[in-house]
Amino acid sequence: MDYLKINKALWNQRTAAHVISGFYDVPAFLAGKSSLNPIELELLGDINGKSILHLQCHFGQDSISLSRMGANVTGVDFSNEAIKKARELAEKAQTNTTFIESDIYRLPENLTESFDIIYTSYGVIGWLPDLDRWAKVISHFLKPNGKLVFAEFHPLIWMFDDSFEHISYSYFNRKEIIEIEEGSYTDQSETVKGQSVTWNHSLAEVFSSLKANNMTIDQLAEYDHSPYNCLKGMVEFEPGKWRIAKFGDKIPLVYALTALRK
Repeated sequence: MDYLKINKALWNQRTAAHVISGFYDVPAFLAGKSSLNPIELELLGDINGKSILHLQCHFGQDSISLSRMGANVTGVDFSNEAIKKARELAEKAQTNTTFIESDIYRLPENLTESFDIIYTSYGVIGWLPDLDRWAKVISHFLKPNGKLVFAEFHPLIWMFDDSFEHISYSYFNRKEIIEIEEGSYTDQSETVKGQSVTWNHSLAEVFSSLKANNMTIDQLAEYDHSPYNCLKGMVEFEPGKWRIAKFGDKIPLVYALTALRK
């Protein structure tokens, strides 16, 4: 099974739908709106003049937002359509953000720089089968004492079915999850349909993979809300903060961490 080929076909479809969606709101973005959220902004701190590698950047809004804050940014994604749109967006936004088309695991073959910060966020690691290889790439590209800034949906929520009625999946990385995706998290009515191959990753798997690859966890937080309305049954209880209505504030939806390269 060629999971990269399968997932790339899906994300190429999604890119075409996402760039015209209200969820990503490209016109507002080009008018100056940042795509970054308070969770990651707090962990990033002052990035003016810093070199940043943004892994799994999709079509580049976060990468460009980081550039607007004064960082020197390189964004990476395996979707050729996403990288094409990212380059177009950077030109329209008049930033010098660099974009590279590459599978994350093969990035050392396609990039030779090292970076002050590696940034990656929201819905990223589930597309990767092996977190040890992911952490090796992060350690490889970080300068000594460089920082990983990572925000992700909490693995607890990936145990449920789409309607959050039943526990349908293991919390642990037992095997790949092969499904047919219809629509997208931006709008379930979008004409996107294709197979996906994903993996669930526990918190322990994340932490142990980083630790095994010369990284030390510096900060860790869990959040009872999401900055995105991207799951079924969500309600906005404060501006920019969403929860699954039936669960209220009882479960974590997001976690975030920073880790330092020794």
